[in-house]
Amino acid sequence: MARSPPILHHNNNYLLFSFASKNSNHSHFHYSLRHTKPLLLSLSSSSSFSSSSSSSYSHITRVTTAPLEYALTPPDFDFHREISRLKALRSRLSDSKSLEEKVMVIDRDKRVKSFFNSRRYGFSRALASLNLSEYELFLLKCLVAAGQEHVLSFGCEFVDSEVESVRSSVKSALYALVEMIEKLDVNGGGGGGQSLETNIGFALNDEDISDLRKLLKILGEVERFYDCIGGIIGYQITVLELLTQAISERWTTNRSKHVNEIMECQFLEIHAPSGLNLSQNTQYALQAALWGIEGLPNLGEIYPLGGSADRLGLVDPDTGECLPAAMLPYCGRTLLEGLIRDLQAREFLYFKLYGKQCITPVAIMTSSAKNNHERITSLCERLGWFGRGRSSFQLFEQPLVPAVSAEDGQWLVTKPFALVCKPGGHGVIWKLAYDKGVFKWFYGHGRKGATIRQASNVVAATDVTLLALAGIGLHHGKKLGFASCKRNSGATEGVNVLIEKKNIDGRWSYGLSCIEYTEFDKFGIADETLYPNGLQAEFPANTNVLYVDLPSAELVGSSNNGNSLPGMVLNVKKPIEFADYFGKRHSVSGGRLECTMQNIADNFFNTCSSRCYKAVEADELDTFIVFNERRRVTSSAKKKRRHTDKSLHQTPDGSLLDILRNARDLLSQCNIKLPEIEDNSKYLDSAPPFLILLHPALGPLWEVARQKFHEGSISKGSELQVEVSEFLWSNVQLDGSLIIENDSVMGSTKIDDTGEHILKYGHRCGRCRLQNVKVLNEGIDWNHGDNVYWKHDVQRLEACKIILHGNAEFEASNVTLQGNHTFEVPSGYKLKISPQNSGIAVELVPIEQNMMDSGSWYWKYKIKGLHIELELVEF
Repeated sequence: MARSPPILHHNNNYLLFSFASKNSNHSHFHYSLRHTKPLLLSLSSSSSFSSSSSSSYSHITRVTTAPLEYALTPPDFDFHREISRLKALRSRLSDSKSLEEKVMVIDRDKRVKSFFNSRRYGFSRALASLNLSEYELFLLKCLVAAGQEHVLSFGCEFVDSEVESVRSSVKSALYALVEMIEKLDVNGGGGGGQSLETNIGFALNDEDISDLRKLLKILGEVERFYDCIGGIIGYQITVLELLTQAISERWTTNRSKHVNEIMECQFLEIHAPSGLNLSQNTQYALQAALWGIEGLPNLGEIYPLGGSADRLGLVDPDTGECLPAAMLPYCGRTLLEGLIRDLQAREFLYFKLYGKQCITPVAIMTSSAKNNHERITSLCERLGWFGRGRSSFQLFEQPLVPAVSAEDGQWLVTKPFALVCKPGGHGVIWKLAYDKGVFKWFYGHGRKGATIRQASNVVAATDVTLLALAGIGLHHGKKLGFASCKRNSGATEGVNVLIEKKNIDGRWSYGLSCIEYTEFDKFGIADETLYPNGLQAEFPANTNVLYVDLPSAELVGSSNNGNSLPGMVLNVKKPIEFADYFGKRHSVSGGRLECTMQNIADNFFNTCSSRCYKAVEADELDTFIVFNERRRVTSSAKKKRRHTDKSLHQTPDGSLLDILRNARDLLSQCNIKLPEIEDNSKYLDSAPPFLILLHPALGPLWEVARQKFHEGSISKGSELQVEVSEFLWSNVQLDGSLIIENDSVMGSTKIDDTGEHILKYGHRCGRCRLQNVKVLNEGIDWNHGDNVYWKHDVQRLEACKIILHGNAEFEASNVTLQGNHTFEVPSGYKLKISPQNSGIAVELVPIEQNMMDSGSWYWKYKIKGLHIELELVEF
């Protein structure tokens, strides 16, 4: 249907450009804008005007004044021409020795000259009053040179499909508007003979200036962090190259040739990797775990927590603000607290074996997405840095990067100067750690290697997995190790592979690596849901549970080239969602440049003179892999479950079921009878069969925990929570809820020389012994509609609660605890429950002074061969 031409309304001091259409669906164009507020041109004396610029603006010398329906569509974007132009510019910039020389180079760029010098674009004049530094102006010029001048303009672009057809027409109308203003200037239409060239244009208010300052901060971070590939210009080159590859892959029939060109090799094959199966070779698994415990003083811990976790949809219930994944309230605490609990459980095990305090330094990569950095810092401060001391933590913030359109690589904005930004993927962690001095910080703590896991993976520290992974890496001097498992069909997760390639020089290279699920098409890997017997079925899952040798990782992070940003990808399979200036939601096909943390492995290939795939041994490589049951390696709380979902995969609900399966596996080995847990599909509309949450310090190795549980039963619908490490369960029958809480699970805090509260392992722990006890009560109200089981937020009809303060002790033997009970024991006392006639006798006695620190009994740990044996010592 034909559309009316654009209309200019003049009202007092403003010109309002609007678009009228015979189609009522397009009657007000500003509701479909991607970029800005309505185009409003102030005639104030401090103003100048700029319209939206397209990627081909520098080649436009005139604009059409034809009606919109006759406006010509701009030619398709020429990726190769733009990449060549930007590469030439990057080369000239890299040859420049000083900022002054770089400015001279960027000023000669046609786009920059056109945008900043044309009287049609008076943005330069608007900037003059802001007193920007030479470097800040350089950043803005790099932005324009990269083809992103629309970020600095008050123009607009359409993205919604229903108005995509008028994109070029509206641009043409905007250029017509500029031409009309120029004619006003020529005719002296500004009043009083004053030229409108100095009157019409940007009217930067406080909000605009604030947005511009934020933009400069982001541009500065991109320019500095991506300096190894050419800063802002290099970022855009990489984006366009990846988009070009994606387009090329759609049409390439010879995928192997295409991949070889990308990998710069003559020949490439991928094979299923081989490694130690921890669930089958249990003796070697125990040996590897002992190496891990022994090597704990040489290990650090790294948590990449900078992701935006959009799929989780987590919001603050009080403020409505979006929250990062690390703040998810899971099983009674945030995910970050769960990571630290697991780490402290390993440190407690080290203390029990060697009698020494060991505090592992923890490096946490954050970001500004969803106030991630501030929230994580605030949580650590509120919890007293978990009794570990501020000096044992290093928080370093990753930069945000611009999101781009999949159509032409244009940066997405919500309004002038306001970019749509996302974290640049966890793969930036290596360069960022080098830039921020994290490696030197680890060395200052005497560390050689580190284990890495993500907050959303709630089972990675189960039994031997993490300790065996780190133990093998340390003991054998490996550069990188993967903990892997069977891949779930159709899961959005990568795979681990053994890569074999013949290099250009004729030598052969071998090494473990990862292929992200977004890259399966590139490598010709079929979707397993469509091809059950395809290549993908052979490869194990990449879980991002890693061991890394710190000096080797630092060498990569400091390489000052693209190697420091491993596995760069542009995932455009998921839409970018954002709200514009008017609050309207948009979903745009696009992505952002991401790096993949695990692909640092591509820097650790081993090279030989001849092909030897069939003879290559896993222990000969600098990289290695271990396998375990999937629910003991990975189960993630990554995305919010929707009521219509037919799968619990990667949801908090599904990961809780895996925690319960692990608890059942452990307790079943202790001759404790428990209900079966069926397939996840059975619990789509029903509650789990029971709730069992055990503190990791009961082990964390199952071999240790098994010696604290002996016989008994847990009935269907029961709840067991044990928050105590010095614990004995002997022939306990539970039908209902039993909750054991303790504020000194692994020790108590003391103030050190610096005034910080430090947890001292083994010092005044709480203790609990249950022998020949029946616990019978109504327990959880499983029919209550507000129960959220993965949060451990449930309503109870009755419960037996044992609350221990400090070094309090609780003992019950040969009794039945029926109905609702709460036993709260103060620090320094022991509460004994024993049978008396037809009831129970309750006796509260003080702990003897000489037992205040050690307790009246404790578990003594000792290593015997490959095993850890426990002995109950009583005073």
